[in-house]
Amino acid sequence: MVVMDSTDATDAGDASDPDRRSSGFKNRTKLAEARRQLLGDISPHERIDNLSLGQADSRVLAEPITAPRAVPGYERAAMDGWAVQAHDTFGAGDRSPKVLQVADDTAESVPDTPVGPNEAVRVHTGSALPDGANAVVMIEQVTQVGTEIEVFDAVTERENVAPIGEDVAESQSLYNPGHQLRPSDLGLLKSVGHDRVQVYERPTVGVIPTGEELVQSNPGPGEVVETNGLTVSHLANRWGGIATYRNVVTDDPAALRAAIQRDLTKDVVVTTGGSSVGSRDLVPEIIDTLGSVLVHGVALKPGHPVALGIIEDTPVIILPGYPVAAIVNAVQFLRPILKYMGHLPCNSPPTTTAQLSQKIPSEPGVRTFARVRTETTTAADSDIDTDAYIDTNTDTKNVISTIAKPTRASGSGVLSSVALADGWVIVPESREGLDAGETVSVEQWEWST
Repeated sequence: MVVMDSTDATDAGDASDPDRRSSGFKNRTKLAEARRQLLGDISPHERIDNLSLGQADSRVLAEPITAPRAVPGYERAAMDGWAVQAHDTFGAGDRSPKVLQVADDTAESVPDTPVGPNEAVRVHTGSALPDGANAVVMIEQVTQVGTEIEVFDAVTERENVAPIGEDVAESQSLYNPGHQLRPSDLGLLKSVGHDRVQVYERPTVGVIPTGEELVQSNPGPGEVVETNGLTVSHLANRWGGIATYRNVVTDDPAALRAAIQRDLTKDVVVTTGGSSVGSRDLVPEIIDTLGSVLVHGVALKPGHPVALGIIEDTPVIILPGYPVAAIVNAVQFLRPILKYMGHLPCNSPPTTTAQLSQKIPSEPGVRTFARVRTETTTAADSDIDTDAYIDTNTDTKNVISTIAKPTRASGSGVLSSVALADGWVIVPESREGLDAGETVSVEQWEWST
């Protein structure tokens, strides 16, 4: 479940109020309260996929997993050397080696030759311990002379031997439901004998771009290339959903209603555009006739005209048409809802600490997302930072400072301001801007999954 902050909400107003267009957004719901309302009306789905390990990376387990077999399932040599009976080496030293007969020096993975008294069988790391042996002498402590070996260091019983179940014990509990599988997990599951897993299905999303001015390419006067639906669809896929990117729907009530009803088979419906209070902003009214609008107008910038609704238990996110506003609201609402519905952890995006190069203005009571680029100065700047490719076992790499330079503080229609940024700085509702030189956290939202 998403962890929300404790900010109190302002009154959101009645979303079904017929005077909504004339009243505008005088009262805007705080971001945290808007998310609470949306998540409070839905539940995680319980649909399950049965997948091969090759398909299961990043998926969330829907069942507990135990180990059907031990790893290793046999005693094995932990070193290259000779398998022996430990008591035959007692008293061995540099000046008085113990001499043993070579029973087998082929070093097979599963030696066929047992080890008898005063005998030795060559083994390599990971090979099964031969019958009769109970220790391994490291190859560095042995000299082979024809059909005999001289042992210069005594070993104790079980020395240099990996026991059964050293890695994983039989019936050991490995993972609980809700665990998101990583590549290392898949390797472990294969090693213990699993080849398929039960995981939760990825939540489905219908993404509907709206607006009679939108075209897919070659815009003429008054036309705009559709980008919001494409961007949001790929973000939804990155966040664990399965998005269906629909064709543009014009600003026609019947067409919009039909498009939204078609996608009520999805777990989430997302529309882009038509969310404000103008004469062509029809989507909130249509949601009201099909279900209910929970929130219309949120105290964030850019993108306060976002609306959130529910139709037949299906959440609907009505994103503003300006590209940056659509992205900000997708991160704030679509990402947590997909994580919640799909049983995925909703971890915070990674951050970079930096100093602001200039002041960021903001409106008190509004959470502002200011796009920034980061520049890092080091003691020895170069065109290519080779330390990025080499583990230098240091966190500093001679970093002097990291500077955050705003790309835009406003202008939610300027897509390049976010696409060419490294992240954004969040100005909380309690602040009236941030000063130049302040230390800030740059949220790298686009690197989060």
